[in-house]
Amino acid sequence: MDFAIPETLRPLLERARRFVDDHVIPAERELLGGGSFAAAEPTLRELRARVQAEGMWLPQLPREWGGLGLGLLEHGLLSEVLGRSPVGHYVFGCQAPDAGNMEILIHFGTPAQQDRWLKPLLRGEQRSCFSMTEPEQAGSNPVWLGTTARRDGDEWVVDGRKWFTTGADGAAFAIVMAVTKPDAAPHLRASMVIVPADTPGFERVRNISIMGEPGDGWASHSEIAYRGCRVPADHLLGADGAGFLIAQARLGPGRIHHCMRWLGICERAFELMVQRAATRELGPDYVLGQKQTVQNWIADARAQIDAAKLLVLRTAWLIERSDMRQAKAEISAIKFFVADVMLQTIDRAIQTHGALGITDDTVLAWWYRHERGARIYDGPDEVHRAVVAKEHLARAGLRVRGSDGGRRREGGE
Repeated sequence: MDFAIPETLRPLLERARRFVDDHVIPAERELLGGGSFAAAEPTLRELRARVQAEGMWLPQLPREWGGLGLGLLEHGLLSEVLGRSPVGHYVFGCQAPDAGNMEILIHFGTPAQQDRWLKPLLRGEQRSCFSMTEPEQAGSNPVWLGTTARRDGDEWVVDGRKWFTTGADGAAFAIVMAVTKPDAAPHLRASMVIVPADTPGFERVRNISIMGEPGDGWASHSEIAYRGCRVPADHLLGADGAGFLIAQARLGPGRIHHCMRWLGICERAFELMVQRAATRELGPDYVLGQKQTVQNWIADARAQIDAAKLLVLRTAWLIERSDMRQAKAEISAIKFFVADVMLQTIDRAIQTHGALGITDDTVLAWWYRHERGARIYDGPDEVHRAVVAKEHLARAGLRVRGSDGGRRREGGE
């Protein structure tokens, strides 16, 4: 395995790093400390235009769709750079949930859907959202959905309630996971339906407050009620009943992107921690970094970040040489491992900053609030740990099924 950065990628990474440090990080101040996305949006719009003009827009997409055509590993390395700021990915046009929606519209959308919904996304003219998680059904069981889409002549009628629909505030449309074939097998019941935000019956109930901060615009998570939303039959995305398969195609690469973004957070939090330790005076000629405890935090964080990065790079390398199914356990492993390393790093950085760390004078408090969800979204830690454990138990002859604590077994004795 050769994880050397390709020489052809180095100039882009260097340009992106300078752009993030010189322009994006200063702009994030408008979002932190009681600010809002609406207040920051004019500045972010200008930065997006500059990114497009400088040829760094849509790094994750194929060139024929206006992107840079980066592979999974290459985009992962860039994602680490962009993750240094909460708005880095947004400025470069590769932010969730739009990036995932772009990908599935490219692979599963009809030409008409691509013209109407995809192309404005590619140009950065509008935003979208992805409605899957529901307040009444456990998100850890993605095939258990209460939202339905019923065919009525030439229309789909969508009814249900979703929440944690990221970026719904101001989005032009939602891609909704809904049950269309209730009598089919569990993984073939749901479909994806495009629902424009101005459809009668589409109600954004609220922006959900995250640790006291409801957010706004792209930087928010909404609860949405779908009350008899009628959309044309051609708003079905992909085949009827293929919603779960499409979601898996969307989430697999997304987990690599998440992990590399988290590593970018780790690196900046680490830099802030080290800088604080090296300069915070505790007395004459005596700084915080001379404390052995703080030195241990720095050493442990450095080792954990490096280990997490190597694990992610290895997983991306495996996916590029096989497919996501062959790397299922590895994808699950990085999801819970890197999230934990990130949160530990943020916590150590806050502790090193003392009282300053819990203020909004640095980005650390923002990450502490908003990144705790990393251990929950896209599958909670416990689910991903179970995937890894079952993979290795199966190799030993024990096949665990269901959620009965492993009392049933196949093979073995």
